[in-house]
Amino acid sequence: MIFGHLPVHDAQGAILAHSIKHADGVFKKGRVLSPDDIRVLTKSGVTSVFAAKLSPDDIPEDEAAAAIARVIGAVGTVAQAPFTGRANLHAVTRGLAIIDAERVRALNRLHESLTLATVAPFAIVERREMVATVKVIPFAVPRAVLDQALEIIGDTPLLRVESFKGKRCGLIITQLPQTKPSIVVKSEEAIRERVTSLDGTVAEVRVTPHSISDVTAAIHDLKAKSCDPILIFGASAIVDRGDIIPSAVAAAGGRVIHLGMPVDPGNLMMFGAIGSVPVIGVPSCARSPKLNGFDWVLARVMAGVEVTGRDIMDMGAGGLLAEIPTRPSPREGKAKVQRAPRVTALVLAAGASSRMGSNKLLADLGGMPMITRAVSAIRPAVDAMTVVTGRDAPQIEAALGNQPVSFVHNPDYAEGLATSLRRGIESISDDTDAVLVMLGDMPRVDAAMVGKLVAAFNPAEHRSICIPVHNGQRGNPVLWGRQHLEALKSLKGDTGARQLFDQYADELVEVAMPDDAVLTDVDTPESLALMTSVHWRGN
Repeated sequence: MIFGHLPVHDAQGAILAHSIKHADGVFKKGRVLSPDDIRVLTKSGVTSVFAAKLSPDDIPEDEAAAAIARVIGAVGTVAQAPFTGRANLHAVTRGLAIIDAERVRALNRLHESLTLATVAPFAIVERREMVATVKVIPFAVPRAVLDQALEIIGDTPLLRVESFKGKRCGLIITQLPQTKPSIVVKSEEAIRERVTSLDGTVAEVRVTPHSISDVTAAIHDLKAKSCDPILIFGASAIVDRGDIIPSAVAAAGGRVIHLGMPVDPGNLMMFGAIGSVPVIGVPSCARSPKLNGFDWVLARVMAGVEVTGRDIMDMGAGGLLAEIPTRPSPREGKAKVQRAPRVTALVLAAGASSRMGSNKLLADLGGMPMITRAVSAIRPAVDAMTVVTGRDAPQIEAALGNQPVSFVHNPDYAEGLATSLRRGIESISDDTDAVLVMLGDMPRVDAAMVGKLVAAFNPAEHRSICIPVHNGQRGNPVLWGRQHLEALKSLKGDTGARQLFDQYADELVEVAMPDDAVLTDVDTPESLALMTSVHWRGN
């Protein structure tokens, strides 16, 4: 890769490393200079640019990031489209992140151009939460480095998210003559809270004397009632394999897999099993809501992940928990994390089609109404869809009868597009992070294009308005962050939201698209005939 000052006449295909002004505006960092761009720069008197020019052995940043992101994640994850050399993986279910840390380290040691960051191994992640990010540092990765990275990954992904299995837990609480009833109540409450937070239930509770025979009988009872796992909260700490609770596990036909753990608090935990059912001797520190070693083991068990004695012994690195004030307890909840945005598509389908004569959205495109094609093409890339109707509302709703969309009617559609935009935004749910404003007469826009816009969206980095661009020309649909919805509602007339671009220029990012679908709508019989003949002939 050549990186540095390049003469403008030799910069076609180069990637701008710094934004540069020209007579008509600014070309932003990351732009791939086209022949038209070179002419604009030359006309503006620009003689050189600071840019990168790739060699045949360089893999462009987005291509390299996507190649890694596609193969590192397994069940429970989904890869986002790449943007500026970054491709994120998100959890598609709530569960436990299982990470092959050794291979992650091996990949990161290959070359400074390619990086992979993940959440901590065995972290509890929420649905939509980011679990990994691939980031290419320069504008490209050497082909040999990418090949080595793919070889490390091979056919076995580096990470997955195991969902919690909704287990029915059995709980035994033992008591001594001096045990206060309040301790029994507190022990049960603490376990119920922990189990519920891991999507399970405490199905059966047995309170017994602290003796081998009584605990053994309770274990048999809970096993017969299909409780899995069985948790034993003893009135006295477990200090030896010959103690009451380990002896009861053995008497019930089970085995002690490991006693104690190198995690503080949580040292005095016992882990065993009866057949395939885990049995855990709960340390007394678990009466507190604060994180302890038992929580780490319980999370794995509730996700159906095997726990070995070696696994427990390896928890010592990072196992000193008592003096970590920033680590939240179960009652305090989790710190805010990065997650995939929840996107609602707002499809504007209320127009009068005055230039068409008839309602263009009901026009046939290869055996399907145009509005049906437009909605079905982008549906996989968004979380919810709202269609704003106006003219011919019953027919529009009938055409979308099999689509999972909601409808909002705009009786004032003749007053301009802004009225439909306002009606639609007023219906957006509170959990929406971004709104994709989509025109119903752009049926060639597909889920992959929308995915690129979603990948670019990052309000924390001032990318809260994402605009598709082809050959330097801005198009539709546009993705708007929630913070801009009030401004969108204030618009008037039929000019759409483009008038806000200058007002929020610092929040705007242009996203390159591979073809002119984002520039092509259908307004006239001639444009409909052309689209049909070129794209849907014979369909």
